[in-house]
Amino acid sequence: MHHMPNAALVFKSRDTFAGGVVEMVIWAVPQPVPPSEHGFKYRLVFVRDGQRLVGYDNERGKGDHRHLGALEVPYTFRGVDALIADFMRDVEAAK
Repeated sequence: MHHMPNAALVFKSRDTFAGGVVEMVIWAVPQPVPPSEHGFKYRLVFVRDGQRLVGYDNERGKGDHRHLGALEVPYTFRGVDALIADFMRDVEAAK
């Protein structure tokens, strides 16, 4: 990931879960990452056997989206707590 000036780490965790790894990193950024309109940059993934089963991120140019297996769908960001809850619900469903 390229350097983000003034990005502040809000939340970071890495845990083993259901035979895989759940990793969550959320930063607060001074300006939204376009086309997102909120002040966060995040990457949440559930990986098992080298396969990404669930992923949520908002990379520049793509906006908020989630990966469910091979499927990529838009995601509506409603805050950090909802983001983690939605992600963990998908992780539970995918395990």
